[in-house]
Amino acid sequence: MSKVQDSKRSAIRSYAVGYGLALVLTGLAFATVHWRLFDRGAIWPVVLALGLVQALVHFRCFLHISLRRSARDDLLLILFTTLIIILMASGTLVILRNLHMRMM
Repeated sequence: MSKVQDSKRSAIRSYAVGYGLALVLTGLAFATVHWRLFDRGAIWPVVLALGLVQALVHFRCFLHISLRRSARDDLLLILFTTLIIILMASGTLVILRNLHMRMM
C-alpha cells in the first residue's frame, strides 16, 4: 500500500478508537451518577477523573496532539489556554461565593 492509504487508515483508526473511548467514558460518567456506583463524596472526583481522561483521549485521537517534539508547541498552547480558563472560572466562583456569604 502507499503511504497515503496507510495514513488515511491510521487516521480513520484513530478516530474510531477515540469515538469508542469517548462513548465508553461518557457512559461510565453517566452510570456513576445515575446508579450511584460510589459514595456521595466520591462521585465528583470520579466524574472529574473520567472527564480528564476523556480530554486526553480527545487531544490524542481527534486533535492528534502527542508528546513528539513537533507537537509540543500545540500542547503548550492548549495547556496555557486551559490554565487561563481555569483561572477565570475559579475567580468567578470565588467572587460568587463572596457575594453569597455577604448576602446571607
